[in-house]
Amino acid sequence: MPNINIDSIKDRTFDAIVIGSGISGGWAAKELCEKGLKTLVLERGREVKHITDYPTTNMMPWEFEHRNQLTREMKDANPIAARCYAFYEGTEHFFVKDDEHPYIQEKPFDWLRGYQTGGKSLLWARQTQRWSDFDFEGPARDGFAVDWPIRYADIAPWYSYVERFAGISGNRDGLKNLPDGDFLPAHEMNCVESYFQEQIKKNYKDRHIIQGRCAHLTDNRQIFLDQSRSKCMHRTICERGCPYGGYFSSNSSTLPAAAKTGNMTLRPYSVVHSIIYDEKLGKASGVKVIDTQTKEEIDFFAKVIFLNAAALNSNLVLMNSKSSRFPNGLGNDSGVLGKYVAFHNYNRTISGEYEGYLDKTTEGRRPNSPYVPRFRNVEKQETDFLRGYAAGFQASRGPRFSGEGWGEELKNGLDTAKYNDYWSVGSHMMGETIPKESNHVALDSAQKDAWGIPLLRIAIDYDENDKKMEKDYEEQFTEMFEKAGFKNIKTHESGRNPGNDIHEMGGVRMGHDPKTSMLDKWHALHHCQNVFVTDGACMTSTSTQNPSLTYMAFAARAVDYAVNRMKRGEL
Repeated sequence: MPNINIDSIKDRTFDAIVIGSGISGGWAAKELCEKGLKTLVLERGREVKHITDYPTTNMMPWEFEHRNQLTREMKDANPIAARCYAFYEGTEHFFVKDDEHPYIQEKPFDWLRGYQTGGKSLLWARQTQRWSDFDFEGPARDGFAVDWPIRYADIAPWYSYVERFAGISGNRDGLKNLPDGDFLPAHEMNCVESYFQEQIKKNYKDRHIIQGRCAHLTDNRQIFLDQSRSKCMHRTICERGCPYGGYFSSNSSTLPAAAKTGNMTLRPYSVVHSIIYDEKLGKASGVKVIDTQTKEEIDFFAKVIFLNAAALNSNLVLMNSKSSRFPNGLGNDSGVLGKYVAFHNYNRTISGEYEGYLDKTTEGRRPNSPYVPRFRNVEKQETDFLRGYAAGFQASRGPRFSGEGWGEELKNGLDTAKYNDYWSVGSHMMGETIPKESNHVALDSAQKDAWGIPLLRIAIDYDENDKKMEKDYEEQFTEMFEKAGFKNIKTHESGRNPGNDIHEMGGVRMGHDPKTSMLDKWHALHHCQNVFVTDGACMTSTSTQNPSLTYMAFAARAVDYAVNRMKRGEL
């Protein structure tokens, strides 16, 4: 990719600038470049190239110094990152280290980050569900946030657009609360999962078990071959980087597509200090960057700017973008910037055992599991808490080996597989939390990071609504497990801090009214129309679905709108 000559303003001027190269930034870059715009993509971390920079992707456990486990020293040095399921010896190089990028926790919050080309798209869990009108209409109906300025009909064609390119596997389930998409063939349920699906259908009219929808290629279609991607190999070590491109990431899909046009300039090691606002023109003129290696301050210029630094960092950038016109942060006339942040509640799980199908077992791997769409408060308010929860479900019965004895006794035990006299079954909740003004982020007035950027203060917590929802999840899934004939049912509190879900959203929310929101229905700042935010910061509410697919669709839709406005000379 071309180097940047910073000796002149001309060499630092582009048609568009994209801040961040993760899931939403990658889509913004692809769409801008394919529409002919010379686009600068700024990434604060190092460059990670597809295939070349996945050092552990083909390593076996015995090839790791610590057998692919975290040492006590690694855990002690990274107490926040170490709480993430995907952080281990084979992936630690893709995670931000706790001491290198500090932040201030007014309340316990696990801010999990990946600063490199592709961001967290290398690490995500790859689960992808569309929103429905029940989700977009939720705030207006329930009164817990401002009304979304869009509905499902606005975003549906863009869901299809990104699904076809990214590759999403799933079944057409015909559910109103979870719209079908443009799917590749789905992965299969095992026999006990299918049994649970049948039992739920038999006992409930409003509940469904479906096979999860995920961003994994299950078919070698030409659109994927053109991206040099091939089918998922079911290795289930996705977070190390997939050399086959079997799952969607910016590195394997959108960024190569952008580079192929010749219109993309990728600049790593570039911490964005702020967006530059031109008082005379009444719009943004560029981006101020701190080179992480030289500490040099550099300004880049463009007609349109897409802010996709991930939710909390996008809040930080806007709050640090101060001017005479916007003393409290770019576009922040409403005063809501950094407020009404929400997340997903994963704080409860349930486990059990099933004594049927003992003539069968599980073998092989699968990158996802069945999914239980939200069934509480969908058509009407029916509980003492707002909104609801979705859930995962899985069943397994694999071999176990005896580790008892020494010598020949140990060897014989390891050589003989035994099976439990039951299947293990389990579920985890994913609850929608309610955006509240008290859940907020702000810049610290004194402490700064290594590049002179104010540290982010985070004050986000669970509330009474979350606790009521957790109790309902335990009660409802215990009942569902009992009706399916599961035994030894136990509920568990996971003790996960907010943020450990890695689904933080909001702070730069969309809305109709500039007095109560930051962005219009096209993701442009109400008061600075050439700056667009299409990552998690834009979210008005969280729904119960995994959010990344929605970010992709938002980014593609917003670019289409922005480019059309540019062609008309309006930006």
